[in-house]
Amino acid sequence: MNGQVQSSRERLDGFSSDTTMDLFRMFGTDRVPAIPISDAEIPLDDSVPTEVDSKVKTKLLSMWNNVKYGWTMKMKANFSKESPVWLLGQCYLKKSEDPLESASEALEPVGTGSQVSLAMDATNFENTIEEFKRDFASRLWLTYRREFPILNGSTFTTDCGWGCMLRSGQMMLAQALVCHFLGREWRWRSEQPIETVQQMRDDHNHRMIIKWFADQSKPESPFSIHRLVSLGASTGKRAGDWYGPNSVAHLLCQAVERTNELPNSKLSRLAVYVAQDCAVYMQDVEDACRTPDGGWKSLILLVPLMLGTDKLNPVYAPCVTSLLTLDACIGVIGGRPRHSLYFIGYQDDKLIHLDPHYCQETVDVSKENFPLISFHCTSPRKMLLSKMDPSCCVGFYFPNRESLAEFMETIQRFVIPSNQKADYPMFLFCEGSRKDLQQGIEVDECLLASTSSFDDHETLEDDLCECEKFELLQ
Repeated sequence: MNGQVQSSRERLDGFSSDTTMDLFRMFGTDRVPAIPISDAEIPLDDSVPTEVDSKVKTKLLSMWNNVKYGWTMKMKANFSKESPVWLLGQCYLKKSEDPLESASEALEPVGTGSQVSLAMDATNFENTIEEFKRDFASRLWLTYRREFPILNGSTFTTDCGWGCMLRSGQMMLAQALVCHFLGREWRWRSEQPIETVQQMRDDHNHRMIIKWFADQSKPESPFSIHRLVSLGASTGKRAGDWYGPNSVAHLLCQAVERTNELPNSKLSRLAVYVAQDCAVYMQDVEDACRTPDGGWKSLILLVPLMLGTDKLNPVYAPCVTSLLTLDACIGVIGGRPRHSLYFIGYQDDKLIHLDPHYCQETVDVSKENFPLISFHCTSPRKMLLSKMDPSCCVGFYFPNRESLAEFMETIQRFVIPSNQKADYPMFLFCEGSRKDLQQGIEVDECLLASTSSFDDHETLEDDLCECEKFELLQ
């Protein structure tokens, strides 16, 4: 079967447009796919010929991507029964007759940043692999879509081949919103009929969150790919351009801020803060979370990181997995080079992720009781931690000020590699605001300029500017 698939794909470049259209009709179905054939992205030419040529090119790319990401074959990730599985702060173990044995199994793969209480919680013998599957299937899965309304300023009706990082960012934000409106313990049970008031409320919030990410430019979808691409245009990005984790983090922050400006916003009690140069400035967090009446908003904290140069520095591998054991963690967006993934857990040396590289039909969320199945994945996938791209962004959700304070007290042990002679944390918390720090540097530079004999000198502020690849250790 694998040989036939490879042989077929090698001949695609020689197909006529009619043959390609036939393939599109054959494989562009509504079924929920499992695994894409290829991990490679289709590079997009930046040149813009005539409008007609652009439309033809976009249509051909769309047909190719519908074949590439719609034609799938069954593959299944294997999970060891001997090792615990971690998923966004939840530990899942095989059942054991010996509680101490289960506790030691939970502690072993977590690394130096683990908390004993997390492992002991796992010894209740209720968190089985079946519970893990139900938890995994409850995470919102946002993938490539086709035949959605044209993106403003382009001819694109699909994000196949270029929108995977945006989709990964959407999934991380969606997880934060699930925690905010439904709670981390919420589970989606597609086979369960809605009978109670609480189930009706949960179904309403579930659909409300999905609508916010629907593939349309309407105001009721403030986190759609249309809205994110529109926000990206202010920084020179166009539909079809590649986005890095840092860029996506700032787009998500802007999207939430814009939504909060609307009257009667349901997100008025939610703030987003993006760390700058791997530093979280507490005065800036205070300004973002403090409400006019003296209250405190829930916080989504996004921390862009660069954990190496060309590949992940192995000293940070235990830190990455340890972060995924925290209840506050909402995952990591990153992946392999030019191939974004949303990491939400791990087992042993492999990361568990949701993959956005599936082309599905756009869902009309305006219909009552629109289908939900394409927004949930039932097939967990794993990737070796060593293959993770060093450029990533880790996210956290804090429902209140107390949870943030508790996090700050314990996080140091999670973000400092255990085998380092000096302390080089993945990120840190700082007093004051970033603006005050920049102003202080500007004052120092003025003093330096008045005593310097050089006409031209590099400003220190340039070192503080936002960098897509801020590196920690080499």
